[in-house]
Amino acid sequence: MRTDPERRSFLKRSAALAGTLALGGCDRLSEAPWFRQILESAESATSRAQRFLLGSGPLAREYTESDLSPVFRANGSASIDDFDYQALAEKGFVDWRLQVDGLVERPQQLSLAELRAMPPRTQITRHDCVEGWSCIGKWTGVPLAHVLEQAGVQARARYVVFRCADALEPEAGGNGQYYESIGFEDAYHPQTILAYDMNGHPLPIPHGAPLRLRVERQLGYKMAKYVMRIELVESLAGIGLGRGGFWEDRGYEWYAGI
Repeated sequence: MRTDPERRSFLKRSAALAGTLALGGCDRLSEAPWFRQILESAESATSRAQRFLLGSGPLAREYTESDLSPVFRANGSASIDDFDYQALAEKGFVDWRLQVDGLVERPQQLSLAELRAMPPRTQITRHDCVEGWSCIGKWTGVPLAHVLEQAGVQARARYVVFRCADALEPEAGGNGQYYESIGFEDAYHPQTILAYDMNGHPLPIPHGAPLRLRVERQLGYKMAKYVMRIELVESLAGIGLGRGGFWEDRGYEWYAGI
C-alpha cells in the first residue's frame, strides 16, 4: 500500500521529534537554548518549503463519509475542571459568548446561535496528532475569515490568538491557560473554521465544546479547543513566553504544517 506524501512527511517529522524528546524529556529540552535553535531552524525550513511548494491557497485533502474514523480520539484536554465552564455546559452553552477583540474595529460578543446563523462550511478532513496517530472526522462551522471580516481587522494586526477554557501545567509562560495563534495566511484559508459540529452533531466536550479551531494544514495541537476569546495582535511578544502557543512555549514549533 502506498503512503501519500503528506502522510510520509508527517511520519518523518513525528519520528524525528519523538527521537529528540527521548534524549532527555520534553520539559528539560524545551529549556535548552541549543534545542530551541534547532526547533526554530526546522520551523523556518518547513514553513518556507511548504509555502514554496504549495503557496498559500491549496486545500488540505478532503475525504468522504465512508472514510470517517469509527472512533475519533480526543487530543489534549478531554474535560474542563472550571466552575464557570461547567455552568455554561450544564445549560447547553446558551449563555456562552465568543469574545472577539484586540486590533479590530468592531469588538464582538457572539453567541453560539449567532455563529450557527452565519454561512457554514462542512469538511471531512484528517486530524494528524504530533503523538503519531490520525483520525478522519466531519466538521461544520463558520469560516474564521467571516468572523474576522465582521469584526473589521485593523491594519496593524498580524496574528490571531485563541484563548481557551482549559488549563494545563503552569510551569512555563504564565498560568497554564491553553492558547494558540496563527498568521493571516491560515486565518483566511477557506478550510480554517470555527467548528461547532462534529460528525453531524454538536461538538462534544472532549472535542472542545462549544467551539474549536480547525486549521487543516497544521498538526493537531494548533487546533485550539474550548475557544473563549479571539484576540487580534500585532506581536506575540508578551503573550506567554512569546512563542505563540501553549506547546510552543514548551519547545514545539509555531508553524506545524503537514
